[in-house]
Parts: sequence; structure tokens; C-alpha cells
Amino acid sequence: MPEITKARGYAIGALSRETTVNIETIRYYERIGIMPKPDRTDGGNRQYNHDQLKRLFFIKRCRELGFSIEEIRALLQMVDRADFTCGEVHAMTVDHLATVKKKLSDLRRLEKSLRSMAAECGKGDVPACPIIDTLFSV
Repeated sequence: MPEITKARGYAIGALSRETTVNIETIRYYERIGIMPKPDRTDGGNRQYNHDQLKRLFFIKRCRELGFSIEEIRALLQMVDRADFTCGEVHAMTVDHLATVKKKLSDLRRLEKSLRSMAAECGKGDVPACPIIDTLFSV
């Protein structure tokens, strides 16, 4: 059950549990400026509001989709200024998709190389190893 009231907001632990984002990660997002600094209680504890909860879910979802911190920052700046167009967001998404496709292509090449090296190995119990030989080759 989240520790929230209309008057107080979310404590950092409740925000962390609600979003499954680590407390240290939340603090990091504050330090780098993609999460706004929350209000503080008289005792100095952070108190997040519902908009900050939604923003953290947004950041988390972007990270799950592989967007970089700088890409997230750019998206949030557009949202914060409220002067973005769907076309701008689409362009960023298409650029990110191209990056993901390149990474997938690189990973397929990596998989092929590793499969080839593994296939050359006799898995014996002698010190000679074709995988090590391949890794050391110039």
C-alpha cells in the first residue's frame, strides 16, 4: 500500500515500490535533472507528487525501450515546454529505432562469430583451445 496522502505525497520508498525504480536511481535522476527535486517534509524527507510519479513511470518506460538519458532529457524538455509536435517525437523514435536495428545487426554478427568459435572447440581436457587461439590471433 503506497505511503501517500493528498497533503504529503509519496515518500521515496513508496515511489520506488510503486514504480519498481531503485531509490538510488531516483536520486540519480534528480541529480542529473530529469526528475524535478521534490518538496521536503519538515524532517527533510523527500515527498513526491502524482505528476512526479507519472514522470518516473515515463522515464522507466523510456529506459525499458532503450532510450538514452539524453534522448529522455530531450523528450522531457519538449513535454515540459509543451511546444512539441507529434512529428518531432516520431522523428526521435525513428532515429532510436535505427539505432536499435544497428545494434541487432551487430549482435547477429557477434552471435555468428561466437557460434563459429564454439563449433571449432573439441571441449576436451587438454590445454590447447581453438577459442583462446582465435581470441589471441592477430
